[in-house]
Amino acid sequence: MTGLLPSRRAQLLLLGLLTAIFLVNFLARVILAPLMPVIEKDLGLGHTAAGSLFMIMAIGYAAGLIGSGFVSSRFTHRRTIALACFACSLAFVLIAASHTLWTIRIGLFLVGAGTGIYLPSGMTTITSSIPSTHWGKAIAVHELAPSLGYMLAPLVVETLLLICPWQAIVALIGAASLILGVTFLKIGPGGDFQGAAPTFGNIRVLTSRTAFWIMAAFFCLGITASLGIYSMMPLYLVAERGIDRTLANTLIGLSRIPVIIMALFAGWISDRIGPKPTIAGVMLINGLTAILLGVLPGRWVILMIFLQPMATVCFFPPGFAILSRIVPPGARNLSVSLTVFVAYLAGAGFFPTIAGAFGDAGAFGLAFILIGCITMAAAPLVTRLDLQEAKEG
Repeated sequence: MTGLLPSRRAQLLLLGLLTAIFLVNFLARVILAPLMPVIEKDLGLGHTAAGSLFMIMAIGYAAGLIGSGFVSSRFTHRRTIALACFACSLAFVLIAASHTLWTIRIGLFLVGAGTGIYLPSGMTTITSSIPSTHWGKAIAVHELAPSLGYMLAPLVVETLLLICPWQAIVALIGAASLILGVTFLKIGPGGDFQGAAPTFGNIRVLTSRTAFWIMAAFFCLGITASLGIYSMMPLYLVAERGIDRTLANTLIGLSRIPVIIMALFAGWISDRIGPKPTIAGVMLINGLTAILLGVLPGRWVILMIFLQPMATVCFFPPGFAILSRIVPPGARNLSVSLTVFVAYLAGAGFFPTIAGAFGDAGAFGLAFILIGCITMAAAPLVTRLDLQEAKEG
């Protein structure tokens, strides 16, 4: 069913292509954040309504995650990855051509559903094609995509808004997704096997493991700290901190440059000292930086714009490495899809909506403080994460 790729060159080609696909996949989901001040003005939305757009896309993404097992069990992981690219492209064409808020909402749901089927197949293809001794580093390279996406999204938006409307920006991302999907089908190695569909039996086996629920909680907080806070950061800086939109987006984009190095460092640390101590330290630092983001006065918030994402990116290499160990190889896609399903709804959907409501009340910062406290309080759960038992179960 699975097998390592025969050469280092093939492994690097696979990793490079999947990282590029994940970059465009991720840009599709985060480009809305730097565009939101423009979209709010264009559509006449309030902060709560704007935050609800992220919830719609999160619901679509969750649906894609759950459906990914059915797709990969019929069409193989390789074709599922390509299908994710094509679906994202078509959804963005719809949004670019939209003239009503409801059409945009439908398009965002389809963006979420299309991109949602990628991650379980992408992660399974990586862990089936590359030796487990290098999983931390390989996943860290793959996780460069979110870091680059966070960095590029605001910079691309501010550059392209000078010459074109926001609809053209989403159309360009859709075109890039289409090109990568065709390229992967033509030259991409790996993934020529089927995944596990989410049946009641294998879902029951997975959810009976304590490790699964601990990791689901950690991923909820990890995605909240990364994508959830990022989604509302431009509105927070512009509406509550009084920072110019262009400056806010530029700072957010520049803050992601050192994150690239931190992602690679986190993968190396995870392989060297183990994923459990890595995650414990990251959770504590994530919570602290979220709290400081909400409480530091004046321009001190700029320091946290740079420090907070450097901490959040360190969670995902050890997090995905653990998800790949707590189930048999054939069910890795299911482990990823179910965990990220729960986490994405909470972190990328529920939190932006709640943070938007806090923002309408003039208390954006309080939302960051509360999530920081919860994150720090959850860190001791790592002591109950028995990876040896999970691996053998």
